[in-house]
Amino acid sequence: MKFIEEVVVEEFLPTFRSLLAADLRERGLTQHEVAELLGVSQSAVSKYAHGDVATDADIESDDRVRETVERVGEGLASGDVSQVQALVEAEVLIRRLSASGDLLAERHEDANPALSEYDGDFTVHDTDSEVRVRERVLSSVRRGVRMLEHTSGFATLIPAVGANLVECTPDAEAVEDVAGVPGRILDVMGRTEIPAEPEFGVSAYVATVLLAARDAGADAQAALNVTYSEDTVEALADAGYDVVEFDPEGESSGDDSYVRDAVADAEAVDVLYQTGGYGVEPIVYLLAEDAPEAVRMARELL
Repeated sequence: MKFIEEVVVEEFLPTFRSLLAADLRERGLTQHEVAELLGVSQSAVSKYAHGDVATDADIESDDRVRETVERVGEGLASGDVSQVQALVEAEVLIRRLSASGDLLAERHEDANPALSEYDGDFTVHDTDSEVRVRERVLSSVRRGVRMLEHTSGFATLIPAVGANLVECTPDAEAVEDVAGVPGRILDVMGRTEIPAEPEFGVSAYVATVLLAARDAGADAQAALNVTYSEDTVEALADAGYDVVEFDPEGESSGDDSYVRDAVADAEAVDVLYQTGGYGVEPIVYLLAEDAPEAVRMARELL
């Protein structure tokens, strides 16, 4: 009797770790950095690098394996993918390869001939699990934040109250389902200052606008607020974006019904804005399918 977990440990993991270690080393990471990211010893990384660990040719050549290695390696090296997300992506790959009739499942059947007559599916993990979805959202916001940091002149678009870049899960219902930058993105002497890594539930301000717009029918999953000017609104409209104004009264009272009403009355919306009022700074909200796309919209204004 051989468990499929044994197939994973003995045949899949050595190959996957070897490929990922090699990918990270090619991206310029040291053996120590690779060992820290993979949770293995430096000596293990050295063995992977020198081909002292036996790998499986079929697993190594599988397109899904190579695509996952490249995507996870790139994300780990850049910091856009956390160790948690890397683990989840590897787990999802394992479950896919363990599905009935797939690569690891066939290896398992070879080791247990009686299973060949069984039509069940050994996939036990949901590939769209909550942790995977949330980690992918965090990864997307991280990419957007990195783009902002490298966008010359973005500080000129940051409102006096600060900006934030947020993205929500597909079924978001509350601020806790929206990832953003803790505190706010600030203009510090002409430089874009990002105070901390993105987290969920830390942006009640921009997140509330995004959730209200979605509740009224907008299909955006991300938002970025920038400073208002007539020229900004006109430029966005000229670029082909659907621009919608809403009453600023809700900004001071915390009543998001003004946003919902404005979106509900519009045929489509890519940009929301309000022109300010007593104690309320005028703001423009860029709505997009994900955080990097919201940043790309902002770049068009520079």
